[in-house]
Amino acid sequence: MAPELHYQLIVNRVSELHHEAEAHRRANEAAASRKAAKNGGPQRRVRAVFGKLRTS
Repeated sequence: MAPELHYQLIVNRVSELHHEAEAHRRANEAAASRKAAKNGGPQRRVRAVFGKLRTS
C-alpha cells in the first residue's frame, strides 16, 4: 500500500470516528435532557428540600 493511500485511509477513519463520537455525545445529551425533564428539573429539587424541612 502506498504511503499516501495509507495516510488517506487514516485521515478518513479519524474523521468517521469524530462523527460517531459527536453523534454519541448528542445522544447522551438528549437522554440527559429527557431524564431531567422527566424528574421535574431543578424546581423539583428545591421543593423537595423545603418539603423535608416541614415538621408535621
